[in-house]
Amino acid sequence: MRTRPLKVALLGCGVVGSEVARIMTTHADDLAARIGAPVELAGVAVRRPSKVREGIDPALVTTDATALVKRGDIDVVVEVIGGIEPARALITTAFEHGASVVSANKALLAQDGAALHAAAEQHGRDLYYEAAVAGAIPLIRPLRESLAGDKVNRVLGIVNGTTNFILDKMDSTGAGYQEALDEATALGYAEADPTADVEGFDAAAKAAILAGIAFHTRVRLDDVYREGMTEVTAADFASAREMGCTIKLLAICERAKDGASVTARVHPAMIPLTHPLASVRGAYNAVFVESDASGQLMFYGPGAGGSPTASAVLGDLVAVCRNRLSGATGPGESAYAALPVSPMGDVVTRYHISLDVADKPGVLAQVATVFAEHGVSIDTVRQQGRQDGVGDASLVVVTHRASDAALNGTVEALRKLDTVRGVASIMRVEGE
Repeated sequence: MRTRPLKVALLGCGVVGSEVARIMTTHADDLAARIGAPVELAGVAVRRPSKVREGIDPALVTTDATALVKRGDIDVVVEVIGGIEPARALITTAFEHGASVVSANKALLAQDGAALHAAAEQHGRDLYYEAAVAGAIPLIRPLRESLAGDKVNRVLGIVNGTTNFILDKMDSTGAGYQEALDEATALGYAEADPTADVEGFDAAAKAAILAGIAFHTRVRLDDVYREGMTEVTAADFASAREMGCTIKLLAICERAKDGASVTARVHPAMIPLTHPLASVRGAYNAVFVESDASGQLMFYGPGAGGSPTASAVLGDLVAVCRNRLSGATGPGESAYAALPVSPMGDVVTRYHISLDVADKPGVLAQVATVFAEHGVSIDTVRQQGRQDGVGDASLVVVTHRASDAALNGTVEALRKLDTVRGVASIMRVEGE
């Protein structure tokens, strides 16, 4: 074993960073045995140096992150500060000064992953980011390495624990959205401002990363269709149960049937209770991968939190340090396929549409005609009138597979019918 330690700079010492530092200290002997050399925490960049950080030598703490990554003796920079800047500048500076990088920064990787990979390649350094998607669940490395000889056709997953907790509570207890969100906040699953989670921004960044790796194509955050879950209601769950389904916020990355393009999207969807993802409860994550040779694979586990995310960071740290000792680098960006990303309008799936209609003869025929005129085939339809026979009725239509563009055209035409009082909800049906 080499006795001279590999030096690690830690950028950020919050929930994840503090766990990384703790594990590096408490598991130092095991890490050294696995790597073939000891690892040494050489510096910790923070915003508030006065805060007491248990187990970290105050002499290592600095507010000058740029100076830390420029030192020249740093072997690996671990970036867990998040956001776009200064993280982007710090990572590129680290490459320029000879360090490899381990990052958990999904937002930055989804926006500028190609540029960061190019910088890493230019300087002959590694860029690893297992922790950027699904916490402790091994997902990036299996897609990038284990399935490198296979053809991945679809990645379908629950990649945000906060939203899964909220939807699971709504399903299992009948709670409304706000009530379930309040409980998630009280338990620490949701941030004070939950927008990034409940509006799908977090999941969309992860979908961009997954799609890029799975399909060997550059997919940026702007390429991902995003729809939040704040409009999901108890009535939607009741309709889902009638269909033998539940509702999840899904990240869906697909290769087109002809293989000529890909799509990436995030939105709430009904999935059959028989699908493995339907049984994922609480704040857990799970990702379902479909490929030609391997068939169907499911990756499941805790998708967030200090310890799980730190576990993924340390796994990358071990791999990068091993590469450093051998003078090699691991897999970089694979974007050779360069497939175009199709717009959401081209996506084909099933739909569940709930309409408020006049409770009188002929309404169903009018609605069915509109669907037919727009080339959308109806699978099932259910109409329920008021018990007193006066006023509006509820009409629920489930379609066969149709494009998003065709469905949108259908809905716009339905809104123009005098007998349609309103469109109560529209939800996609996935996982079949």
